[in-house]
Amino acid sequence: MPNNWVWTTVDELCDVVRGGSPRPAGDEKYYNGAIPFLKVADLTKDDEIYVYKAEYTIKEAGLKKTRLVNEGTLLLTNSGATLGVPKITTFSTTFNDGIAAFLYINKEIQLYLYWFLKSKTDSFRKIDQGAAQPNLNTDLIKSIPIPLPPLTEQKRIIKEIKRWFSLINQIDQNKSDLQTIIKQAKSKILDLAIHGKLVPQDPNDEPASELLKRINPSTKITCDNAHYTFKVPTGWIMCKLGEICALENGYAFSSDDYKQQGIPLVRISNISDNTINLNGCVFVKKEVDDRFIVKNGDLLIALSGATTGKMGVYENENIAYLNQRVGNLKIKKNVLLPEYRNYYMFSQIEKILKLAYGGAQPNISSKIICELQFLLPPLMEQKRIVQKIEELYSYFDNIQKALEA
Repeated sequence: MPNNWVWTTVDELCDVVRGGSPRPAGDEKYYNGAIPFLKVADLTKDDEIYVYKAEYTIKEAGLKKTRLVNEGTLLLTNSGATLGVPKITTFSTTFNDGIAAFLYINKEIQLYLYWFLKSKTDSFRKIDQGAAQPNLNTDLIKSIPIPLPPLTEQKRIIKEIKRWFSLINQIDQNKSDLQTIIKQAKSKILDLAIHGKLVPQDPNDEPASELLKRINPSTKITCDNAHYTFKVPTGWIMCKLGEICALENGYAFSSDDYKQQGIPLVRISNISDNTINLNGCVFVKKEVDDRFIVKNGDLLIALSGATTGKMGVYENENIAYLNQRVGNLKIKKNVLLPEYRNYYMFSQIEKILKLAYGGAQPNISSKIICELQFLLPPLMEQKRIVQKIEELYSYFDNIQKALEA
């Protein structure tokens, strides 16, 4: 114990009383009046020192079933999984039996007691009273030992605590702002990449027009790019997605086909964060046509629902089956790097959602997606672009990991 500090207990500093709840709960005889009535949830929904509002109210008839305390009273949740949370009320209020109030406390030490109780929240939740529901009865609260410093030191402690919490809040806000900036930066990188502004063009690269001729030698290549709102880079060509990729829709499996084991089935719910997550997936044992088989590296697209346009790359070595309303975007011949296709399409997710049509639930056809314009770079430049994207993304991913550590 530091010099000039003393050990004391809550009981020596104030009186502790428990609230009460008019019953039956919600009875119009007691509830929905003009008197504020605090519940545990009102004290545990944020990390503020003060509670500013009660979600519930009671009538005069309910006052006999609970307690009324004045503005500025220190409260503490004392039951349930969220016990041990202190708050100071900013208004006169009643409160239920999941909350205890500290009465007749010297206002000069109240904030110190608040911070002390807040520091003990985790310890309070570990107290085992043998009951199914954790609980701090008033006797336990009154017996809590408190190391009490001189008043002037209490004030210095409180000032220092507020300073550090302010810094922590500022750091949290900065982390949130930085995560937003990272997301925006990645989006900007993709935008620069698909418009030929991320890496320089090389005149020695085989032009993209030759890539289209590989698919269809009779393709007529036009160089009329004047009607575009931006300058098409040298060696690039504007085409339709359907000219270089085919979008295969999934098979309409019945729920009767779902098994506990077999081939995993990729549904829209399995597409998450630009990848395919098979956790919780269903399985199918029946044989299907090859066009419904998903292989490592395939890019899948949600074709209906609120997340129409979301995409994910299948990265499992074992095959899976493709469910209906999930599209598999397959490259025609050797005209497009899978990685470049993925990055390009990730940049189009919001555009695809805007194109979705139908009733209450958005959906989009394979035909509309295949009509999307695709600015195709030379194959060698695709490689340089992918390499640059991955290099830049790695910087941001390392920052992201540091923020989440």
